[in-house]
Amino acid sequence: MKEFKHFINGEYVGSASGKTFENRNPVDNSLIGMVHEAGQPEIDAAVAAARAAMKGPWGKMTQTARIDLLNRVADRINERFEEFLEAECKDTGKPRKVASHIDIPRGAANFKAFSETLANHPTEAFKMDTPDGRGALNYGHRKPKGVIAVVSPWNLPLLLMTFKVGPALACGNTVVVKPSEETPATATLLGVVMNECGVPAGVYNVVHGYGGDSAGEFLTSHKGVDAITFTGETRTGEIIMRAASVGLRNISMECGGKNPGIVFADCDMDKAIEGTMRSAFVNCGQVCLGTERVYVERPIFEEFVRRLKEGAEKLKMGRPEDKAVDFGPLVSQEHKEKVLSYYRLAVEEGATVVTGGGVPDMGEALNAGAWVEPTIWTGLADDSRTVNEEIFGPCCHIRPFDTEEEAIALANDTDYGLAATIWTENTTRASRVAEAMDVGLAWVNSWFLRDLRTAFGGAKQSGIGREGGVHGLEFYTELKNVCIKL
Repeated sequence: MKEFKHFINGEYVGSASGKTFENRNPVDNSLIGMVHEAGQPEIDAAVAAARAAMKGPWGKMTQTARIDLLNRVADRINERFEEFLEAECKDTGKPRKVASHIDIPRGAANFKAFSETLANHPTEAFKMDTPDGRGALNYGHRKPKGVIAVVSPWNLPLLLMTFKVGPALACGNTVVVKPSEETPATATLLGVVMNECGVPAGVYNVVHGYGGDSAGEFLTSHKGVDAITFTGETRTGEIIMRAASVGLRNISMECGGKNPGIVFADCDMDKAIEGTMRSAFVNCGQVCLGTERVYVERPIFEEFVRRLKEGAEKLKMGRPEDKAVDFGPLVSQEHKEKVLSYYRLAVEEGATVVTGGGVPDMGEALNAGAWVEPTIWTGLADDSRTVNEEIFGPCCHIRPFDTEEEAIALANDTDYGLAATIWTENTTRASRVAEAMDVGLAWVNSWFLRDLRTAFGGAKQSGIGREGGVHGLEFYTELKNVCIKL
């Protein structure tokens, strides 16, 4: 049985309290191992180690040396690819062919992409006149913000954690990572890589546990933490905001979403079906950028529903190692119950179940896992809970529309504003509709296509701030102005 300890100051340590909790495989509910739960002593030790590293070799290291180290980390993750892949698939249950294409390679790439982008970004400089005619020179100087608390989610554990750790370290900060209690493995394993690559002790720390009255609360309320970056549901984000307000610490948050997809009659139907299949069902629908509301122009509505149904029913469920499998379980039994509660609610609210809506029979060996069927509904009212609340499962509701204005209004009629997809072959319409979306990301004829140089984040209740490319400098560094009288 595996044991998942905290990684603090370059060493693996258990909890002083001796408290642990189970880590189970969602494929069959088998026990993977026991995870140590951090209390206040472990959080104190991790933050202290991170602060010491800022004053020690990491804080004195040149930018070039830091880049070399982070590039080495990326290379080492890829060298240990199979170990990271196995750990990620056991924790999440996702098919190996999905994790080997998205989670692990993109997780590794985050270290190189951000270190190289952020290291070469210039700051501003101005020459100003003064009464004595000699003038003054002003120039911007960026310095690391300090100790960054990274609270990362369970749906893409390595990828979304390194999306924050990569730029944080590239800017010279140190981090204390609190991965989801559901997926502790790859964050823990990354500690081995950090040591192998020579990253100084205390630069990268990991503490395990839950949110309230556990590692999450203790970390985000710690006075030694200078900033907090979080990905997860909006309700948790609100709690972290309240904690961050003490001491006026900066926050960056990517929270919930109820993302729309708009399909116009002039779309390339093959593209629209393929893209919506992925945005609704990949990773068992557990993607913050996924599509749960689909609006289809009336002339092609019936064809679209029929073809998406056919695609959903062709998805193959099974063990992650099966090369033919493209659909896994949900992350946990708890999340399974949440998703199934919405499956039941949809029927109560009057939905027509086009396909799915229940639990598949996976056979005796797998039936204890967190399996649900990919599900499509039509016929729900616009104000129904199923249409308005984030489910985070493999499901979507499809509704017809008649005009572009109607589609925009329906898509924007939500408290969230993370992402949207637009399917049309009319470039002028594509640009017009994309600009009208109240979201942080709008995709046209694509989905999940990410250039790491671009801004990433949500509007409304989907988040605060932007990361990605040079936008991360605004969060991960403190900008000061230096004024030199000449």
